[in-house]
Amino acid sequence: MASPIPAAPDVIIQATGLTKVFHDFWGRAKAKAVDSVDFEVRRGEVFGLLGPNGSGKSTTIKMILGLLYPTKGHLTVFGKSPRDVKTKARIGYLPEESYLYRYLTAGETLDFFGQIFAIEGRNRRERTEQLIEMVGLNQARSRTVGEFSKGMQRRIGLAQALINDPDLVILDEPTAGLDPIGCREIKDLILALARRGKTVILSSHLLSDVEDVCDRVVIYYGGRIQAQGTLQELLSTPDEVRITTPVLSRETTERALAILREEAGERVRMDNPTQNLESYFLGVVHRARSQAATSGATSGNQVAQFIRGNAEGGAGQGEAVLDRLTRQSHSQPTLVVPVQSEPKVDEARLSALSGPGSNIPSAPAPGGSLASSSNPTPSPAAPVDLGKANEKLSGLLGGPKVKE
Repeated sequence: MASPIPAAPDVIIQATGLTKVFHDFWGRAKAKAVDSVDFEVRRGEVFGLLGPNGSGKSTTIKMILGLLYPTKGHLTVFGKSPRDVKTKARIGYLPEESYLYRYLTAGETLDFFGQIFAIEGRNRRERTEQLIEMVGLNQARSRTVGEFSKGMQRRIGLAQALINDPDLVILDEPTAGLDPIGCREIKDLILALARRGKTVILSSHLLSDVEDVCDRVVIYYGGRIQAQGTLQELLSTPDEVRITTPVLSRETTERALAILREEAGERVRMDNPTQNLESYFLGVVHRARSQAATSGATSGNQVAQFIRGNAEGGAGQGEAVLDRLTRQSHSQPTLVVPVQSEPKVDEARLSALSGPGSNIPSAPAPGGSLASSSNPTPSPAAPVDLGKANEKLSGLLGGPKVKE
């Protein structure tokens, strides 16, 4: 393995000559999934992994998670090995397919993952409530995950990826199965995570989503990185300029076009700017929401408090954030169920009632008659002869009958 290269303080992931070769049963090289890849991911940025199916994106993610070991090269996460347990505790991961327990509700699912990260009980319940509200599953909190649609499963999968308030969030196709409103909410959440200083790795085939949120991207093909850089570097067209003006009179427009065509020839063109379909769709839904209600999944319209808690105060105020969460939990309405305790026995009154001179009759004596109040101790019962009873029972079971 190549010798490690010291990373800058703000570098979260550094890959140098990263290679992964899969072998068959006989140890022969079967496929080179990742071939000598170099890249780094910095703190607080949204980093996109792009490429067609089978290009090496998922293999790279699995090596970052420590699920696969590189064949060659060097890879560090937070300056340590991806297999380090403390490193894994700082990572949140949403896989392409969420494998969740079908018979747990949304709250039980988040509570389960919170216990895996050893999150304290009150804090865990607080985060669970905030995440369920954030991903829009309030109306489905009593349903089991097995009853969820694909979009709802993605929502609860995203919530479980954030339960530990990770420093590095890896999202593999996070908007798959979501409607346009859900997609917009996921993108807003990604931008909120980046503003808080968290690092996000996004792998998606929806290039419009990547374009909306990513700072830098790498494009894989054949296990190699074919292009990488900021979106401005990769998408800008340096030999063209776009000029946008308000509506002008016909005469002014013709004069401006004539001047421009003298310089650039017939390459000058004019059209009306348009908004994209996503913006138009969200505008229509926003107007309709004020007039009608829906029974589908809806968002809480805000990022969970524990996720955005440090955005204003900096990364060193974690304890203050938890304290604020605790105070908020006390202000929430709580359903109090009274617990019925066992009735207390008045020993003095009981002794007075059952003692000599009491008018309360004693319990029946074994002989069948009530004991006298003047003699509370019952007389011993006469012995019972069970011989005849045994003979009758024997007759009923097929033995010799007993004459009366």
